[in-house]
Amino acid sequence: MEVKRDRVGLGWRGELAAGILSSLAHIDVLEVIADDYYRAGRGDIDALRSLARQVPLTLHGVGMGLASTIPAEPRRLQAMARLMNAVQAESWSEHLSFVRAGGVEIGHLAAPPRTPASVAGAVANIALATRIVGSAPLMENIATLVNPPASTMDEAQWLAHIIDGAQVPLLLDLHNLYANAVNSGLDPQAMLLRLPLARVGAVHLSGGHWVDEPGGAGRRLLDDHLHDVPPEVFDLLTSLARQAPQPLTVIVERDGNYPSFGHVLGQLALARAALRAGRSA
Repeated sequence: MEVKRDRVGLGWRGELAAGILSSLAHIDVLEVIADDYYRAGRGDIDALRSLARQVPLTLHGVGMGLASTIPAEPRRLQAMARLMNAVQAESWSEHLSFVRAGGVEIGHLAAPPRTPASVAGAVANIALATRIVGSAPLMENIATLVNPPASTMDEAQWLAHIIDGAQVPLLLDLHNLYANAVNSGLDPQAMLLRLPLARVGAVHLSGGHWVDEPGGAGRRLLDDHLHDVPPEVFDLLTSLARQAPQPLTVIVERDGNYPSFGHVLGQLALARAALRAGRSA
């Protein structure tokens, strides 16, 4: 589906379902975790299809591990293809991470070493995913508390090589960008400007909290999706809207510690205000 305007929406969570369904007029788009529905029964799929008829819906994968030097598993890609077809979602996305190696599931979105080898592996896996699913994924940058060992590129270079090499849109998680920058002692605004902003198709906003390093060495920002979007991340959204002329789909993510739904809608309103500020600058 061609998007011709900025949109602001929300990640679908069962705990928020009542509020979402009673507030669809205030939600432009919903993002659903695809892995939750790969083995769902007919009733759940029918409910998801019904939801997609009421509001634009996009699917977000978490378990493919496409940024890896090992090939992606076709059965996971086939599951996404079936779900995309069943619910007629407008798009799908995944993370630039690895989640398994040597047959071991690590249960975490991990950042691979930022090297030419991992770029090549990611580009090959994205091509495979595009062939099997039938459409190209938006690919998301991930948060990491430490820079991956053995890296020969910084994050901005690595992301640009993959997005350009695979010719896919970037799902830019601004809190992940912010956390990685501050954890590395970098300027988040400067890091934003080094990314391939012309290829940003969608945006994630979320929150996190500071954790103390062992031995009192300092603090690091943990991306946990349990807190409000901080002002610094809304500032990044304004900068992005100023720099990137293409329409953006912005998704606010919340995975727990849920506030009132009115407060959630307030976060969407702040995202819209940040977009307007950037567009008018």
